[in-house]
Amino acid sequence: MPQTEATEAPVTRRTGAPVTEAAPGTRLRWWRELPLILLVYGAYSGGRLLARGDTSHAVEHGLAILRIEKAFLLNAEHPLNRLFTREPWIGIPADFWYASLHYLVTPALLVWLFRSHAVRYRVARTWLLTSTFIGLIGFTLLPTCPPRLLDPSHGFVDTMAQYSSWGWWGGEASAPRGLGGMTNQYAAMPSLHVGWALWCGVILWRFGGGSRLVRTAAVAYPLITTIVVMGTANHYFLDAVAGAAVMGVGLLVTPVVLRLADQWRSSLGLGTVAASRFGGDGRRPVAEPAVPATVASRASISPIVSGECQTSPGERIPRQRITDPEPGAAPSQTGDGAPAAAR
Repeated sequence: MPQTEATEAPVTRRTGAPVTEAAPGTRLRWWRELPLILLVYGAYSGGRLLARGDTSHAVEHGLAILRIEKAFLLNAEHPLNRLFTREPWIGIPADFWYASLHYLVTPALLVWLFRSHAVRYRVARTWLLTSTFIGLIGFTLLPTCPPRLLDPSHGFVDTMAQYSSWGWWGGEASAPRGLGGMTNQYAAMPSLHVGWALWCGVILWRFGGGSRLVRTAAVAYPLITTIVVMGTANHYFLDAVAGAAVMGVGLLVTPVVLRLADQWRSSLGLGTVAASRFGGDGRRPVAEPAVPATVASRASISPIVSGECQTSPGERIPRQRITDPEPGAAPSQTGDGAPAAAR
């Protein structure tokens, strides 16, 4: 009896099942992202307070870092701090840089990524938040006295206090006047000022369009931030190195965090967000590549066993030839899926 030709539809390479239009995945919504960012920032600010009272150990750690740097001639903080103290036209802008850009540039880039590069946003955001949590562990386990809080005999001047009349910060810290007591001034190791600035530089370099101006900003921002944190006596050079290392570890751990987050979402029936190499698009899952449509045609034809009899759809008889429905169709196959010529 004549057979109707099956509709040619693409199938997945692995399963042979037809590919339908990908259903929308879990979209990233700003009203979900904002509480997450605020939660992590709150944990960042609160975590800095955990070791606030451990002053003696913090001073010991700071002096140990300073001794290591002097032994390896890495103590660039001294000449930079003297320069910033002696030259107000350098020291004052540096204090503004330290007190403001850390809290402005990073959120601005997050918003820009969310709006303009959604396919990259999820991984970039997870990388930043994961690295921040790793930094909090460092603050808790290794409270460190910054150079500006060491005894003056060690040769450091607190430029934030020296130029406090120029800005909104007080003499205690980079926080607004009257709020210095709410910060942990011994959360210096690692330097997340440098870590976040490095994140911003990578994001600008990779997704900023590739212009010379953007590439220059991508390199200059973390480099200048590193100089600023040392010149203002807020961090040691090794704090800056540790901040960069934390971002590196966070980048390596990010795929694991994303996988665990997707498993958790699946267990709650919330769906998962598709991910690319450097980020999930937050919009649609990626369908598997389709194989040629002729494969779908042959897969949907029931083989003739004898005469007018046919097997049930999908049934296979070992080593049974499959006859093509009409001339010009693809070469026949055996029942186990191998081409007849190969037998």
